[in-house]
Amino acid sequence: MDNFFKGILPKNFSVDEKYSVVLFIKQGSNAGTYRVKGKDGKLYLLKLFNYAKLHRSAFDSENNLLEIKFLKSIKHPNIVSFKDSGELIYEGKKFGYLVLNFIAGETLAEKISREKIESLYDLKQIISAVLNGLNYLHSLPEPIIHNEITPQNIMLDLSGDIPQAKIIDFGFARSFHQSSKAYNKEGLNLNYVASECFNSFYSPQSDLFSVGAVMYHLLYGMPPWFKAISKFKADRTKTEDIIIEERKKPISFPKVSEDIIDFDESILKILKKSLQQYPENRFQSGNEFIKALNGEIEIDDVDTVQKVRSDNKDEKKIITQKAKGKGFDAIAGLDDLKNEMRRSVIDVLQNPEKAERYGAKLPNGMVLYGPPGCGKTFFAKHFAEEVGFNFILSTPSTLKSRYVNATQENIAKMFEDAEKNAPTIIFIDEINELLPNRDSDSHEMAKSAVNEMLAQMDRTGEKGIFIIGATNYPDMIDPAMLRSGRLEKKFYLPPPDFKLRKALFEMSLNIRKKVLDFGIDYDRLSNLTENYVSSDIESIVNEATSIAMADDSRITMNLLENVIKSFKPFPKEELRKYQTIKAKMDGENIEHKNERPRIGFKH
Repeated sequence: MDNFFKGILPKNFSVDEKYSVVLFIKQGSNAGTYRVKGKDGKLYLLKLFNYAKLHRSAFDSENNLLEIKFLKSIKHPNIVSFKDSGELIYEGKKFGYLVLNFIAGETLAEKISREKIESLYDLKQIISAVLNGLNYLHSLPEPIIHNEITPQNIMLDLSGDIPQAKIIDFGFARSFHQSSKAYNKEGLNLNYVASECFNSFYSPQSDLFSVGAVMYHLLYGMPPWFKAISKFKADRTKTEDIIIEERKKPISFPKVSEDIIDFDESILKILKKSLQQYPENRFQSGNEFIKALNGEIEIDDVDTVQKVRSDNKDEKKIITQKAKGKGFDAIAGLDDLKNEMRRSVIDVLQNPEKAERYGAKLPNGMVLYGPPGCGKTFFAKHFAEEVGFNFILSTPSTLKSRYVNATQENIAKMFEDAEKNAPTIIFIDEINELLPNRDSDSHEMAKSAVNEMLAQMDRTGEKGIFIIGATNYPDMIDPAMLRSGRLEKKFYLPPPDFKLRKALFEMSLNIRKKVLDFGIDYDRLSNLTENYVSSDIESIVNEATSIAMADDSRITMNLLENVIKSFKPFPKEELRKYQTIKAKMDGENIEHKNERPRIGFKH
């Protein structure tokens, strides 16, 4: 056998009579990678999975391999693309295979092993492309967390004039809402893994930490906190302990300004934020990260990356903000929803004396639900501005703790701070993660969090506190939280309508006027993006901007249309699921209906 062939399949082996093995590339712990030629004469990459060696978490409940399942449904210019999949029997063993469209190029790891990144511009191009791909994954109806963003899993496509970064290898990818038991650390390079993942908690923010670690590596030639941990690789438990201890120390930033063309000190602020130890202190989305790289938002400086707490409690600081801004005037479209909120919630909150005169009960809270990427957080902030209340933004990672009773204490502290600064709106994003149905297989500590929340929400309206919970999965929230006197108001946020899509394009492109071509047809852009969510539109503009920057050209209508074609709208079958959820939340008979659901809620 040829020396190149150390893999399982020999050279010229026929896979289902569709692909012929050309070259063995590498063998991982669970899969081998080959270059194959199809009957069409084109080259492809084939991954061969040994089912017997795969971790059980690599399969879904129907025994489908998650990597294949995910890549079948993904279409994005910054992610490797699916071609085919199947199964084969070889030497009495059963294997699964995945065929991917061939990328002519090299991995980022191969590039930086050969030469350093010479300019900040090149670094930003690579990182922005990866962030665009991640933003797409995190904004899917069922968000996908890649869990292994490393230089080895970023491919540089060299087939065009400008190298294009693409995310590859979804072997550790998991659905965001899978049980934490689905997380598998075996085989991961922990230098790029966020600290919370050591406790099997993964989220979009853990992927963004990994991007920060890759970015640090590109600048300094090694991952952050790398110095004292490489020698412990053989002992995984020891490695994790060493990493945690190292990350308690301030991160070092060696001087590279003379080695990197167009170096800007602001990049250090971005690095520090991306490498924060608590997820809530990092960038909250790929788009936010990209805006920071492009200089569209300013990042506050911090002297050191926040330390991992080592005491017996896990207190989280709750920040109260004064709501300032245009309120609902800043939101184009969604007029029915805004009017319904004014009538049933805002008027009562703003006029408690009048409400008392009429015997109207002050509401305690509401749920904003709908497909991911539809701007629930954005809407909640402008709701607070419209009402004029102070605003507390919280997430499950802000409140949840691994320590016994600490989650309940964090919840109690949040309500205490809210009452001190009343009138206050508490906004809890992804509230289903904090308050799961207690009848499910949730952990006992999660059930305690629900009980604490129920106790704290007693008569909060009379204390000047109003709670907003946002979720993509309202049916996963404990039913007791949705009853009268708790999160009793329920509002559905659908994908943006024509008016809002047009406004989103205008807002995103107007800040790029200096490089924007004449003749942008905003009505056509809005028509082309029906059933696209708000985050899709932001990603489309970001991708068009990246391409225009790389080509040193203007953002044209033709470029925007081509980028739109590379994005998928929100699936119609998923929208039908949300119709069903909305009907259930409204107390209607649950039936699939063809018409688009009316915005609002039922009394």
